Amino acid sequence: MEQFENVTIRTHANIYFEGKVTSRTILFADGSKKTLGIMMPGDYEFGTEAAEIMEILAGELEVLLPGKNEWAVYKAGTAFNVPANSSFKLKVLTVVDYCCSYQ
Repeated sequence: MEQFENVTIRTHANIYFEGKVTSRTILFADGSKKTLGIMMPGDYEFGTEAAEIMEILAGELEVLLPGKNEWAVYKAGTAFNVPANSSFKLKVLTVVDYCCSYQ
């Protein structure tokens, strides 16, 4: 994915963890939603309402997904799924550029 066509972008930023994680919401004509964001190195925990697919566009992080006991490494070009109504932990090792799709 290099670019999105015919979208609406919310100008209000989603800011978490004192600005160490930020994103912008992109709305598509079919009603679907994505966020594009940046995560600075650090440890974070997020909760979900909807199921998510997080694509890593640049950088490297470790992820502990719900129900898992071992951390998994994700780098540019990889993705992982997070179920709805759950939480997951991240250890961001380098600046991470990501795209999150909501199901």
